[in-house]
Amino acid sequence: METTTTQPESAMQAEPQKEHHWLQKLVGEWTYETEALMGPDQTPEKSTGTERVRSLGGLWVLAEGEGEMPGCGVVTTLMTLGYDPQKQRYVGTWIGSMMTYLWLYDGELDSAETVLTLSSDGPAMTGEGKMAKYRDVIEFKSDDHRVLTSHMLGDDGQWHQFMTANYRREK
Repeated sequence: METTTTQPESAMQAEPQKEHHWLQKLVGEWTYETEALMGPDQTPEKSTGTERVRSLGGLWVLAEGEGEMPGCGVVTTLMTLGYDPQKQRYVGTWIGSMMTYLWLYDGELDSAETVLTLSSDGPAMTGEGKMAKYRDVIEFKSDDHRVLTSHMLGDDGQWHQFMTANYRREK
């Protein structure tokens, strides 16, 4: 009797889905201008930088940024974004050279497929060792212009926007 061995289809070989394809819109070279409100009684601070976004297997995007950050000087950042079909949620991380905290993202895309809202918990800006809830919102205005806004949930139960960054595609 002849036996045939077949290789099982790998559970590790994922195929990109439409949600992964959406993330590919981020791929490219970008410049950005930010305006950040560092405190309730302070004037907004502006800064600039660049971001290089590349694809990892069509399933993830890696966004490597470098630029000025108010109060920190020149910083380097790395954001990862992907889509988890089991959770049916966008997932990712964010780290920066100015801090030791690893931000974990959990998010969803709006029905128009132009706004990705990413939720995270992180250190409160008060510096008192407390944690706070945050939202980063990525909105495509066009293929070559996207806006990132960052919000923190205040003690008053309201979301307060503290940063806006306009990204423009260079290539």
